[in-house]
Amino acid sequence: MTKADLVEAIASQAGGLSRKSAGDLVDSLFAAVGRAIRNDGRFSYPRFGTFSVRLRRARRGRNPRTGAEMRIAAARTVGFRPANELKASLSISSSRHPAAAGGAAS
Repeated sequence: MTKADLVEAIASQAGGLSRKSAGDLVDSLFAAVGRAIRNDGRFSYPRFGTFSVRLRRARRGRNPRTGAEMRIAAARTVGFRPANELKASLSISSSRHPAAAGGAAS
């Protein structure tokens, strides 16, 4: 799903909300989530999951072009831990994924 798809879905489900207003709502929502993660280190939404800041330690890596060993600096990143309800909704038996219908997963 793209941002445009999300805006369209919100505009159509929130009867009377224009696409412009829905787009502004989506932008505001994600700005607030981003601020919460930056300021508090986490954002939790019940029955969906929790976004939190995770620390990656410095490590050694290789330059793929030259093969030379290099140091990769420590970094902060955002991780996501899905809530049990979200994980349950993704189970193969309740999924609309092709693998659930007996199709080959790619």
